[in-house]
Amino acid sequence: MDVTLHLAQDPDADRLLGRSPLAALTGMLLDQQIPMEWAFKGPATIARRLGADDLDAHEIAAYDPEAFTALLSEKPAVHRYPGSMAGRVQQLCRYLVEHYDGDAEAVWRGVEDGRELLKRLQDLPGFGKQKAQIFLALLGKQLGVRPSGWRKAAGAYGEPESFRSVADITGPESLAKVRAHKQEMKAAAKAAKKTGA
Repeated sequence: MDVTLHLAQDPDADRLLGRSPLAALTGMLLDQQIPMEWAFKGPATIARRLGADDLDAHEIAAYDPEAFTALLSEKPAVHRYPGSMAGRVQQLCRYLVEHYDGDAEAVWRGVEDGRELLKRLQDLPGFGKQKAQIFLALLGKQLGVRPSGWRKAAGAYGEPESFRSVADITGPESLAKVRAHKQEMKAAAKAAKKTGA
């Protein structure tokens, strides 16, 4: 895996995401309740604070939980909720160590069916169906991982140029389109709530 991503809108952080399967998974895990760029900058920040140029599932899984929380809480914090997200990142890494010997890419390497890959992603701690579908769409659209039926398994996120999620962000212009789509969805949900629909 060695591609150029533009999810963090930061060259160093994006380079790490493009070459490190664990960094990409961790960024996706962090992508909730904070701006997308902040979430995807997180893996590079964690690696730098660990004194490394990449994330290591074995190291993170074995890290003292209080020390790892402190690492994510340092200013600027990696997430709005650094304590709970530190626990989630460690939980993800423990799962990868237990099921894939710490090799994040093994989650999708050699998988030939989109539904099977979606199931594997949903089995990851912190990955519900929507997050798994978005990551599956990112794998297919930007990372060249395209098992049979991947678009269908990714749902609406797999549609070409749908601009619904990080899977479609290739630069500032597409980021603006994805952000506009998310704002439309929030506005529609708010309106539906008001009308009781």
